[in-house]
Amino acid sequence: MMRKLAFDAIRKKFGSIPHELVPMLDYGFDKVGIPRESPAPNKLETRLAALGADPSLPFQERLIELFRNTSAPAISTEQLEQFANRLGCTSRQLRAVAKVEGGGAGWDNAGLLKCLWERHWLWKRVKIAVPGLSDRSTGGYTIDANRDGINDSWQKLARAAERFGIVAFECASFGKFQIMGGHWKALGYADPVEFVWSLSQSEAAHYEALARFIEMNGLTSALRQINGSPDNAKAFALAYNGRLGVKRGYHQKIATAWRVV
Repeated sequence: MMRKLAFDAIRKKFGSIPHELVPMLDYGFDKVGIPRESPAPNKLETRLAALGADPSLPFQERLIELFRNTSAPAISTEQLEQFANRLGCTSRQLRAVAKVEGGGAGWDNAGLLKCLWERHWLWKRVKIAVPGLSDRSTGGYTIDANRDGINDSWQKLARAAERFGIVAFECASFGKFQIMGGHWKALGYADPVEFVWSLSQSEAAHYEALARFIEMNGLTSALRQINGSPDNAKAFALAYNGRLGVKRGYHQKIATAWRVV
């Protein structure tokens, strides 16, 4: 009740409260000891429940376990050829990109999607510095610092989701091709949860996301140039990985992968 009264007082004095400021206000109220309400399920809770999350588990564990899939089907040769035909490239070119961008796999050994938490993406959305979760700068990357067998990025995602809601799914890259959840709308997904859920279900879904990303960004021509020459892979590496990616030799890695896949 006290939290509601605090929000009502702010609205009375300043008018409506922009949605993006609510997490900042909640953080401030937490700091001064104004208790939280017990609200109706938020959008994320509703989405997770609809997807079959186990309500008996604590929130963070519930989220992680929902997206764990140890039996997701691999893409078939026929499906790969269909994506290649759609993009006007060869399946060999797609396999080369897959080998480099996701280390050849879309899941880790625990059945969780490859995931890399990007703390600066959350900072841009909530404008709050939270140790390990949100910062103006890039960095803070760890894999399993506490040695519990769970990718730290998934644990960071779950912590951020519990605190800030569905926006947390925008702040990590996922899957075989490490596409940021923040691209969900441009790629035609209903929300970032649908994007990540889709990837968790099958390897073909990873190629669907890649195809949409390539089409959206006009990269089909660059993809079709890929062969065993690093120079011919540079246009794709520059567009997909940025200048830093080229500096790190991604065009050379893609060309090398093309020669061996």
